[in-house]
Amino acid sequence: MQSNPPQSAADLGFPRCRCCERRPPTLSHTALAIAKQRQPPRSAASSQKPTPERRPLAAGIILEDHCRGGGPPPVAEKEPVYDINRLPLDPGERQSIASYPYNDQDAVRRSYILKGPFQPYAHEFESRKIGDRDRQFNPIWFYKYIIKKKAAFCFVCYLKWNRIDTLDLHVGGVTSAHNAAQERYNLFMTPHGANDDKIVKVDNEERRLYMIRLTYSLRCLRFLLQQGLAFRGHDETLKWLAANNEEVDKFVLKNAPGNCKLTSSDIQKEIIQCCAMETRDQIIKEIGEYHYTILADESSDVSHKEQLALCLRYVDKSGRPCERFLVIVHVSDTTSSSLKEAIQSLLVSHGLTITQIRGQGYDGASNMKGEIKGLKTLIMKESPSAYYVHCFAHQLQLVLVAVAKQNDDCVWFFDRVSLLLNIVGSSCKRHGMLRHHQLDNVIKALECGILESGSGLNQEMGLPRPGETRWGSHYKTVVNMIAMYPTIRDVLIALGQDTSQRGEWPKIHTMVGVLESFDFIFSAHLMLDILRHTNELSECLQRRDQDILNAMSLIRFAKSKMQQMRSEGWVSFLQKVTIFCNKYGVQVPGMEQNYVPYGRSARFAQNQTNDDHFKREVYIGVIDKISQELDSRFDEVNMELLTCMAALNPANSFASFDANKLHRLAEFYPNDFSSSDLLRLDLQLETFIDDMRKDEILLTSRVERIFSAMTFIKNKLRNKMGDSLLDDCLLTFIERDIFLQLSEEEIIDTFMAIRRRMPDKNKK
Repeated sequence: MQSNPPQSAADLGFPRCRCCERRPPTLSHTALAIAKQRQPPRSAASSQKPTPERRPLAAGIILEDHCRGGGPPPVAEKEPVYDINRLPLDPGERQSIASYPYNDQDAVRRSYILKGPFQPYAHEFESRKIGDRDRQFNPIWFYKYIIKKKAAFCFVCYLKWNRIDTLDLHVGGVTSAHNAAQERYNLFMTPHGANDDKIVKVDNEERRLYMIRLTYSLRCLRFLLQQGLAFRGHDETLKWLAANNEEVDKFVLKNAPGNCKLTSSDIQKEIIQCCAMETRDQIIKEIGEYHYTILADESSDVSHKEQLALCLRYVDKSGRPCERFLVIVHVSDTTSSSLKEAIQSLLVSHGLTITQIRGQGYDGASNMKGEIKGLKTLIMKESPSAYYVHCFAHQLQLVLVAVAKQNDDCVWFFDRVSLLLNIVGSSCKRHGMLRHHQLDNVIKALECGILESGSGLNQEMGLPRPGETRWGSHYKTVVNMIAMYPTIRDVLIALGQDTSQRGEWPKIHTMVGVLESFDFIFSAHLMLDILRHTNELSECLQRRDQDILNAMSLIRFAKSKMQQMRSEGWVSFLQKVTIFCNKYGVQVPGMEQNYVPYGRSARFAQNQTNDDHFKREVYIGVIDKISQELDSRFDEVNMELLTCMAALNPANSFASFDANKLHRLAEFYPNDFSSSDLLRLDLQLETFIDDMRKDEILLTSRVERIFSAMTFIKNKLRNKMGDSLLDDCLLTFIERDIFLQLSEEEIIDTFMAIRRRMPDKNKK
């Protein structure tokens, strides 16, 4: 192998080139030998070679070959400065293999060979001026095309070629650099071509026993992966299997060679990664060259790392709608540009392109929406048909609360609510006090005739903590807090007089003052009205049996209510807040007086009246932000797109089917439907609806459920799990229906191909 990099953008370490990966028009070409040499006979001795026509896969992890008899000693284990699991698939972005550490170069070569040729069939190839004519790459010329450099490249030397005849000429004769590189590639992929293989003799029986031990280890790991269980003890499952099966006990653990490393954490991680590689490969094969929708969300794990989860929604070759988890990756920051780069690199590393995207959905984080700098806008610049649609799995209520918190008074209000919940709900004793005072207040109200008795009335209420997940509810918290206002105040006063609680008196006394302030009551009633008008919409979007037309009507209702509150609701709202304050003895400030913020320094407050602050800054300001968010998230194009999609609603045997709406839906995608396609569409819709009536209903997105699975896989007892291992375990756990369909032979082939392996010698 050459140690000096060739004069090219990137290489696999072979002189000049190994084999052209663009399929030439000639019948005879040595480039086709690559595909042939990837088809070894199925045996333990030859299973090192990659499987045929392998789609792009995640790269193998860096692990030292402990069985090597020659070569330089293995380097000490340390964190690499690069991630071999995220090697770029696009050769235009690769670096020379000679720039990697010597002991890692073979692993990088095998990683690229496993990934296979980069063939973006769905990419929209640009035309360029070459000579006096405009030329464009033709997908039938594949093997390799570089998006970044806009040219066809050779698989190893990556020299650019604009003309077919010159690409053929570089093959040359028998002694050419191309054929010399081809011969070196053959030697590299031959099972017994290395010198250390000549020294360490391994017979067929040792290979057979090695494959048996590997198979049993794989079966144990597959069981743990599909259950999402931890690999504690690293061999406890194998011990159980050996104790209950005499045939297994003959080959593993104490009856295995002393230098067998199949139960080591390094080898187990390799096997796990091979399982994930094959599972992900099946998902990519399902998508093929067709379009898909991306669903992304970001959240922190138990070790406080920001993780970006990516799901794909697509229609498989059988016409069934599918939604699959693809990958989860750690991101250093969550700005729009960083997330876009992360998503693009993840898609390209798996042989997909942004131009294939036909839809996108994210949560309500400010860095994942936005009209100008948001992630959706950055992606639509490269794929105009990638329309943004609110992901129904993301709770709209959380988005609206996050938007409302852009107002200082709302931030202060929710901080005080959090403090209140910590005080009242910090112990079982205080929960009991809350229930006891609530019961007393209900009895008094019934005796005075304020409340009516009856079945289902006057139920016990609590103060639920609003979670930052799709199951949390700020609306329920605010509703119960206002309904239980006198009970909460009585509990706080009782705690403030209890000498056993003296250590928390400062917080309790402060909270009593906050609870009796006009600022707190005003903000509570404002958030109650806003969340009340949008709560039904938020719940509707998350139902499994989604009715898109009903959701669209609720969106229009929410928008109109926000506008009505802004233009006509101030007087009635202020009157309602004033009545509440008078009922519980809270002082109402005069609207013409100067505003003095409660519990905050007046230094940072503007010199304005109470009317200006509460009406203009808080009431109208928050409503305007909510209205802008609803308009941005559900604009006219978005709503029309969803309305057209409602024609495909399978409920009641597609009772909502409308050919005109489907025709309009096709017009949203001019790159996919030409004018002639639109003319034929009307005739095809009759057959189309007959086929669609046999399909299953697509349920809500699983992108939110990924983080629930992440807390199950990476918990407090496994908080040191690496990012790659977390990704592999999550994929095999979430997509276990695909994982369980994989054969042991497929996984073993990949395991033997990611690096050179030799059966363990019988050393005790």
